[in-house]
Amino acid sequence: MTPVQSGEPAVRPGAADRVARALLVAFAVAAAGDLGSLLAGWEPGHVVCKPLLLVLLAAHMAVRGGPRLLVVALLFGWGGDVLLLFDADAAFLAGMGSFAAGHICYLFLFARYGSPRARGAWLAAAYTVALVAAVAALWNGLPAELRIPVAGYSLLLTAMAFRASRIGRAAGVGGALFLLSDTLIATGIADWPQLPRPDFWVMSTYIAAQALLAHGVLRAVGRGAVSPRADGPTTPAPARP
Repeated sequence: MTPVQSGEPAVRPGAADRVARALLVAFAVAAAGDLGSLLAGWEPGHVVCKPLLLVLLAAHMAVRGGPRLLVVALLFGWGGDVLLLFDADAAFLAGMGSFAAGHICYLFLFARYGSPRARGAWLAAAYTVALVAAVAALWNGLPAELRIPVAGYSLLLTAMAFRASRIGRAAGVGGALFLLSDTLIATGIADWPQLPRPDFWVMSTYIAAQALLAHGVLRAVGRGAVSPRADGPTTPAPARP
């Protein structure tokens, strides 16, 4: 009997395709429900739909045979989503920590499956300027107890956004959108003027970011990126449907 390889779907290919499509449709429905609720100002809809988003996306990636570390990254995002539903400083810090853990997972994925040639000095300079400018501009408006945690998190987030370009254009856009989404949250905490329905813009950029990052990683694996193995030589990762 041939053992199931790591990262391969545990169900037959035809059934896996159907389950994956159903999960992706469910993710799209939850996203539409969440964003529609925010536009309508209906908080119960947001509370119901938001916790479903990353669970459904993680399940979709698992069925598609995505790397386990990708599923873990998305589940850390789910933890942050749930914690940020609570209006308390402790929950905010814990949620930020959960997102930070997800960013670390993404960084490992980008290093494993990405191409170093995708990085450029101009992009590194742009992200560095954006990080320094954002932290400097927001610093005085942030509560004193959040300044250092937000600055440290911003550094990690910016590194993730920059390194996402190693995976491809879609993931690079996803990283930039994640940075934009969290910057919008920070401007709200610092009491900057906000766009109408600010939570809608935060969530729309965030949902797009996570979807682009996840699918970018999946495509990188499907292109035949080299998967390192601890117990032997490297082998090409199997192509994904």
